[in-house]
Amino acid sequence: MKIYRFAVVLCLFFLSCNQKSKVEKEVEEIPVDIKVERFDKVFFETKPQDLAKVKKQYPFFFPGNDDNVWVQKMNDPIWREVYTEVQKKYSNFEPVRKEFNELFQHVKYYFPKTKIPKVITVIGEMDYNAKSIYADSLVVVALELYLGKNHKFYEFPNYLKENFEERQIMPDVVSSFSYRNIPNSIDKSLVAQMVFEGKQLYAKDLLIPEYTDAEKMGYTPEQIKWCEENEAYMWRYFIENEMLYSEDPKLRARFIAPAPFSKFFLEIDNDSPGRVGAWIGWQMVRSYMKNNSDVTLAELFKLEPKEIFEKSKYKPKK
Repeated sequence: MKIYRFAVVLCLFFLSCNQKSKVEKEVEEIPVDIKVERFDKVFFETKPQDLAKVKKQYPFFFPGNDDNVWVQKMNDPIWREVYTEVQKKYSNFEPVRKEFNELFQHVKYYFPKTKIPKVITVIGEMDYNAKSIYADSLVVVALELYLGKNHKFYEFPNYLKENFEERQIMPDVVSSFSYRNIPNSIDKSLVAQMVFEGKQLYAKDLLIPEYTDAEKMGYTPEQIKWCEENEAYMWRYFIENEMLYSEDPKLRARFIAPAPFSKFFLEIDNDSPGRVGAWIGWQMVRSYMKNNSDVTLAELFKLEPKEIFEKSKYKPKK
């Protein structure tokens, strides 16, 4: 009997590998050649008297009519030092461009009607809410926020700096792509918000399959391990406190929004990572897709959170 079970498991393993190989082979055949424009270089290597030419070429980067703002940035010693540091790290952008190619091969596989965007690199305003932005025909990447978590320029909390790494560019782009394509739900319950975040995290499973769960989530490996070890405890907490269907807006800040830790108001808070509600939502969506394998990623995006939750058969691992 044991031999039979082992044989079945082995067959399922190889079937899964073959299926994955089949998908990946089809993905590799999709022609994608991402074009990159280094606006960061254009801007800081342009003389102030030639600013009008740059504005004409990139009008969407110049809101308003006050040129003094842009000239000041061009000449500002601190911003010029930021530019120097960006060029040190990204003088050769080709490795990142190749990753963009692989990402959008996967995007075209799962969303065939998607246009292949142009990638434009910029040096923004150190706005961590706008690190990478997907906007149909464009992807804008603020390179000043991918210099490495220990860079001297960063005066941010550690939980934010952890994700100021080159390896976070693709996960950030997938998040932006997903947020743009997942319809908002009128359901504002905690479980609906968990599933919403779970959708964009599950998209990373398919669109950047070579990345680790920690990289997809923006966690450290230790934080992923904490969630796995405390999954049942967290789930019981949500159930016992009747939080799942609550629309209390404070719950988002406690369990969904970026934060140094999640707020159970218990001793475990200091050990917990932020956004554990998003992580549990991810496990719900994974469970749903495992039990509804005929649903495509595009269809998943459109489903109501309540339907996903109820049909997920989600049970935390003990």
